Amino acid sequence: MAEERVIYIKAEQASIVANPKVYLEDVVTMTGPDKKRIGELGREVLFVVPDKQTPQKYIFSVLKVIELIQKRHPEALVLNAGETEFIVEYQPPGKKQKWLGYVKIVFVCFAVAIGSAFTIMTFNQDASVSDIFAKLYRIVAGQEADGPGLLELGYCIGLPNGIIIFFNHFSHLKMGSDPTPLQVQLRIYERDVNDAIIKTASREEKTIDV
Repeated sequence: MAEERVIYIKAEQASIVANPKVYLEDVVTMTGPDKKRIGELGREVLFVVPDKQTPQKYIFSVLKVIELIQKRHPEALVLNAGETEFIVEYQPPGKKQKWLGYVKIVFVCFAVAIGSAFTIMTFNQDASVSDIFAKLYRIVAGQEADGPGLLELGYCIGLPNGIIIFFNHFSHLKMGSDPTPLQVQLRIYERDVNDAIIKTASREEKTIDV
């Protein structure tokens, strides 16, 4: 029957592999009525990384996957439900240097802290926050403020708490299951980078195609 010949495939935009032999099941999700055939196809080698020591990204056309499937099963009807072009990133296996990761984390935290402090101070200066507080104090109290008061204290407490609540990035204190604004921006950035890599490879004719 025609339905039994159907194989559905779905490739994510980017996949990471550690084995130089890239199997279909590593980068493509497949399903269909014939589960035995799906399992056998999953162990088919799609690509062998030439340089096993160097991390590299390879861009594939889904037609390469369809070609391999139809070479093994000419009668199969392959339907693509995923990306038309996708990235396979090869990361050679090896002992990761944890200390290097910690150094990167410390550096990023330091850079973010300095950048945020500079941004807040610049905003306060441009908006003349101190002048605004002085005018509010004069309107409410009827006299000039002789130094920092409750307004400044509330501002100092509210600003960091507002940032923390907005980013909502503390797992055990999260107010909902929705992705945080930071996670959303990171996903958008990741998608844009992948799109740029795929388009560049296509223009340079470096896509692994049929």
